[in-house]
Amino acid sequence: MKAVVLASGGLDSTVTAALARAEGFALYLLTLHYGQRHALEVERARQIGRWLNAHEHLVLPLDLQAIGGSALTGNIPVPKDRSVTEREKEIPVTYVPARNIIFLSLALAYAEVREASAIFFGANIRDYSGYPDCRPEFLQAFTAMAQLGTKMGVEGENVTIRAPLLFMTKGEIIQKGQSLNVPFELTHSCYDPTSTGVACGRCDSCLIRKAGFKEAGLTDPIPYAI
Repeated sequence: MKAVVLASGGLDSTVTAALARAEGFALYLLTLHYGQRHALEVERARQIGRWLNAHEHLVLPLDLQAIGGSALTGNIPVPKDRSVTEREKEIPVTYVPARNIIFLSLALAYAEVREASAIFFGANIRDYSGYPDCRPEFLQAFTAMAQLGTKMGVEGENVTIRAPLLFMTKGEIIQKGQSLNVPFELTHSCYDPTSTGVACGRCDSCLIRKAGFKEAGLTDPIPYAI
């Protein structure tokens, strides 16, 4: 069995890849270098790919900076020190327009060429409920589109879109990762790291990660600037 895994170098995508490997899939990792300000995650994804013993790892350049519209790809400040209530009020400026539609479309093309039967995707609605492209309705619609718009779908060789972390809390994801011996020290979550690559400790992603390790009763092995 073959599976394409969207591998960002982050915690969720790494646990997702480890779950796919545990199910016996040969892993074909796809990492998008899309002009994100936290591009350190691309190198982390390469390291994680080696840990996973991936069958193949494609790092694909993609210039989303040219489109902009996000704090991750433009000069918009990354929000810091926000409370849970503040994070739940509206779609955050760290949302990258149509990112998961773009990423999953590329993963679908990769899966079709490699004859993979599944695409694994680290979407999670519990911690990232502000992102519209991490909802089950979106994944269901994308699956239907994939069946209608690809050669393999038309010929009856459908690919499944798997999001095994979709309804888990961050603490549950971390506990699952620990059971799979995920090297959390290699993962990168911060949206706005320092020039030396240290996590800021204050962006939404850092705060969610910190809370997740606390919930899991574990120590986060990465350093933080604060």
